[in-house]
Amino acid sequence: MFILGLFSFFLFLCYTFFMIRKTCDYFWSLRHQFVKYVVVGVSGLVIDLSTLIFFTTVFGWTPVFAVIVNQSIVLGYNFTLNKYWSFRNTAIPHTQLVRYFILAACNYGISVLLMYIFHDLLSYDYRLVRIGTIALMVSWNFFLYKYWVYKDTEIEISA
Repeated sequence: MFILGLFSFFLFLCYTFFMIRKTCDYFWSLRHQFVKYVVVGVSGLVIDLSTLIFFTTVFGWTPVFAVIVNQSIVLGYNFTLNKYWSFRNTAIPHTQLVRYFILAACNYGISVLLMYIFHDLLSYDYRLVRIGTIALMVSWNFFLYKYWVYKDTEIEISA
């Protein structure tokens, strides 16, 4: 019985090592695409923060209203560069736009809500709140873009 338990544990360790290795190999294969995604994201961050600061300091808008306006600028920029450069997707974008705007609407709502909570209610600096919300969204957007928004759909032709 002890030998059977030891053998089972050995198989479990082998399987675990195999899965960890397979997962690491998979993430390693995404590195070039992820770097492009990060470049688009960092440049989008610069656009995002600069328009946010511009709208609040030059136009005197409230940070919540400035986030509402600047998101439309950043959304168009990020969609275009991620579609054609980061994920090299050339499909007709109508379905992708719908998915992108669903994800963007969720991100948008979270941005406005967190700006309201952390800036308006808790008095945190609006720039720090914006950086924090962007960092939070980057964590889930790469995989949602890759596997949902810009998902390669193959058309099956029946013979």
